[in-house]
Amino acid sequence: MKDVVRPYGDTTGDGMVQVSFTLPLPADKRGEGAAVQLAGKMGIDPAMVVHARPIGEAHTFFVVYGRVNHLVEPGKVVVAERDFPLLSPKDVNAAVRGRLRRKLVVVGACIGTDAHTVGIDAILNVKGIAGEKGLEYYRELRVVNLGAQVAVAELVAQATAEKADAVLVSQVVTQRDAHLHNTRAMSAAFREAFPPARRPLLVVGGPRFDELMAGELGVDRIFGRGTTPREVASYLAHAIAGGNR
Repeated sequence: MKDVVRPYGDTTGDGMVQVSFTLPLPADKRGEGAAVQLAGKMGIDPAMVVHARPIGEAHTFFVVYGRVNHLVEPGKVVVAERDFPLLSPKDVNAAVRGRLRRKLVVVGACIGTDAHTVGIDAILNVKGIAGEKGLEYYRELRVVNLGAQVAVAELVAQATAEKADAVLVSQVVTQRDAHLHNTRAMSAAFREAFPPARRPLLVVGGPRFDELMAGELGVDRIFGRGTTPREVASYLAHAIAGGNR
């Protein structure tokens, strides 16, 4: 791995980047000048507006292209590394059957006002995503998908009734950090309702989560964009069936 790298645009190491943003300004010369000014304050110099599209009468979406002098040090990047083996469906089923002697119960939902079920459905539904079957495909998992806009109190009640081993929550709506507030509320509700030894595993996922924030949000695991059903199933087998909570 290289010690430092620079962005690549037209030639290696030229430092060229492209950024996009919206300003509450009309799509005119002054608006474009403001976009260039903002880019300059972001360290992009020289900067050029390569695309501007009005959003109504008073807002404009801009794409700016230009050079930055910042370097990236890959060795100092901190990420949430996968700390469990990636298993096949057969191995997940074997791990659950061998450890629990019963099916592992998973309850999933989108909580709060979030009505975007694409993510939770991709993980739970048998059709899955990206060529991988969802958790319903796994013989030793029993999946209860509560769907969208589920209240936290209802989620806790359903998890209790189903004797859930794990609760999976998907959050796509992120305006005003709604996904963070909802996750903290969900975590607090489960910790109030269950003693530590009986609390289900709490897993959240969505495109705008920082996977390093699990402890801060009070959950056991965060999965970000691009997560596959196999990854989630492998984690559940590792954490619950493997006794690694």
